[in-house]
Amino acid sequence: MFKQLLDLFIAFGRSTMLGYGGGPSIIPLYQNEVVNRYHWMGNEEFGKALAFGNALPGPIATKLAAYIGYKVAGWLGALMAVTAVVLPTALLMVLLVGLMHRLQGNPFIKGMIKGVQPVIFVMLAMLAYDFAKYAFQRNPGVVSFLPFALAAAYFIMVQYLKMNAVWGIVGSLIIGALFMREGN
Repeated sequence: MFKQLLDLFIAFGRSTMLGYGGGPSIIPLYQNEVVNRYHWMGNEEFGKALAFGNALPGPIATKLAAYIGYKVAGWLGALMAVTAVVLPTALLMVLLVGLMHRLQGNPFIKGMIKGVQPVIFVMLAMLAYDFAKYAFQRNPGVVSFLPFALAAAYFIMVQYLKMNAVWGIVGSLIIGALFMREGN
């Protein structure tokens, strides 16, 4: 049990410390640790956990950590994984806030930030590509155009009609429950 808790702390702590750009950019790192390195779950289960976590309010990183930690080692595992996500970055923020304030005009620091932005874009694109495999897969008996229609409607609703994203999430949960059930 101690080894599992330590592995959870290392996996989520390492990913969180190496991820730059917030929760969504960390997801590919979490996926690598959870699926490839420790084999706690497969890609499909990770994709489903990610989809469900995105439907709930709050930061995706802590929700995924809690779910995976609980799956691996129960409540203590969930606590350990969430602690690994929150504690290192919180401590670093407290330590580095003064330094960043002093260096905010430094051209070297500005260049570093501009240099890492394309990498963050690619990480998010890779996440979107991996996630699309599960979001748009064909299921027997399910209307195959419906996931694409939901994605398009959500994009138009949020991007162009400026509606609150929550309504799209609620609507897609209802549509999924009614028309996209397995065995339906």
